[in-house]
Amino acid sequence: MEEGPTGQHRLFYFFKLRQGVTVTRTGSTFGLGRYFSQDQLDDVDEYWLGGHESSVSEATKAALIAGGIGVTEANFTVE
Repeated sequence: MEEGPTGQHRLFYFFKLRQGVTVTRTGSTFGLGRYFSQDQLDDVDEYWLGGHESSVSEATKAALIAGGIGVTEANFTVE
């Protein structure tokens, strides 16, 4: 995800930062978020930090795609 402006000066309005989105799973429910505290992450069953590469099983991959949060086959690479 790209977001901006990154500062108060006029030139910052032309610059965008790439931000990762964290995916969480609680039970069979998936969610998306940007900024989580450690306490919030402790309350979910599983999470994948945005902006990082994570390895998942085929079953988790299928669940993420079916989870209704915008994850598609294009989000995965073959190892």
